[in-house]
Amino acid sequence: MSGYKGPMRVLSGIQPSGGMHLGNYLGAIRKFVELQHEYDCFYCVVDMHAITVWQDPEKLREQTFHIAASYLAAGVDPKIAAIFHQSGVRAHAELAWIFNCVARLGWLDRMTQFKDKAGKDKERASVGLYTYPVLQAADILVYKATHVPVGEDQKQHLELSRDIAGKFNHDFKAENFFPLPEPLIKGPGARIMSLRDGSAKMSKSDDSENACIFLKDGADAIARKIKKAKTDPEPLPSEPKGLEGRPEAANLVGIYGALSGKTDAQVLADYGGQGFGVFKPALADLVVEKIAPIGAELNRLEGDPGYLKSVLDKGAERASEVADKVVREVREIVGFVV
Repeated sequence: MSGYKGPMRVLSGIQPSGGMHLGNYLGAIRKFVELQHEYDCFYCVVDMHAITVWQDPEKLREQTFHIAASYLAAGVDPKIAAIFHQSGVRAHAELAWIFNCVARLGWLDRMTQFKDKAGKDKERASVGLYTYPVLQAADILVYKATHVPVGEDQKQHLELSRDIAGKFNHDFKAENFFPLPEPLIKGPGARIMSLRDGSAKMSKSDDSENACIFLKDGADAIARKIKKAKTDPEPLPSEPKGLEGRPEAANLVGIYGALSGKTDAQVLADYGGQGFGVFKPALADLVVEKIAPIGAELNRLEGDPGYLKSVLDKGAERASEVADKVVREVREIVGFVV
């Protein structure tokens, strides 16, 4: 954060594209719940990022409500943290354009996620997909967020946000106007893998329906998916070192640890030497205990779209109070008539 003296703030968001799953919960949403008591938190549904690839408009609205409901069902309190839709705060787009004029083309050329998402047909990709990281920087810095809970796959984008903030501060002789945001990568469950392939991240788009546990899955579906989870023929080891080279076993132990609050060593102290025929039922019971109530509340909230819209609208108003002030200051700094 260099010499920045402003309030400690957290910004994070999830894209409205598909159902929320166990990986989203353990890797992000559960941490949102914890962080709201430590920082001034802004949690958005990044619907503007979603349209970098084509979205069905009605489905986009449904998914936006789904993400908001997931935040609430997991325990994010809208009286404490601002929950809003990105498009509801126009300052994101205005700051993104200014940052487009600060960021350098070479910086964006190095962004690996564009190469991964665009594939071999990058000439047909949208400009928005290419400049996605600049909008992400605006998302963060329009609140002068000092910390961002990110996964390993987003660290490069956060580095770009730091570069943009630093260049803006330097170019306009506005020392420490923007903080240099820092990553928050802590705690268990930061990266949950597929139940069918321990080397691939759990994803809503996986071809196998048994690879991903969704927050809305009922007890029977959760138990079935864990029962079918890929494993190896060896019993669980007695210590974490024995999980090396066993990605599926490591993933299941990691899920158990993340949900129970235990380290891998503590989980293996209880189950080391036992086979998956013993461990999987115990894991299924734990996942059902922790996730099924969230799913039930999620279903209830999705049945009340009027309430969800009110939460998003009030959150957007609250977020705009901060973001609009920052953008007014930016407009003056860059020389716009204000």
